[in-house]
Amino acid sequence: MKLRRARKYGRGRIEIIPMIDVMFFLLVTFMLAALSMKHIDSLGINLPTGTASRIEAARPVTMAITQNGEILLDQVPVTLNNLATVLRPMLEGQDPSIIVAADTKVAQGIVVQAMLNARQAGAEHFLIAVENQ
Repeated sequence: MKLRRARKYGRGRIEIIPMIDVMFFLLVTFMLAALSMKHIDSLGINLPTGTASRIEAARPVTMAITQNGEILLDQVPVTLNNLATVLRPMLEGQDPSIIVAADTKVAQGIVVQAMLNARQAGAEHFLIAVENQ
């Protein structure tokens, strides 16, 4: 008489579908984490180099002047003609200091005109942004 086994033993299988799901989840997680660490809204301005002490203002307004002469007040594009009218409400009730972040290749005349227009709007102090050496 031939005896049968009580259980059938099948070959073991390695399921890779759940492993692929986990790998895609980790990939997406690390991609989102890397994107959150990068400043996406930053401007590409080549600041002049120099040594300066760090100055903290309460909530300063940043005036950025790009390489091709565009002027931005706290990421808001303005022109030399309407700079004073846009800046005046920004300076009401706060520190009248402005951080000037001008590209190294921008013409000096544009920077001076922007600072004079800011002075008409009520700015008292100008802090020049530099890249530390």
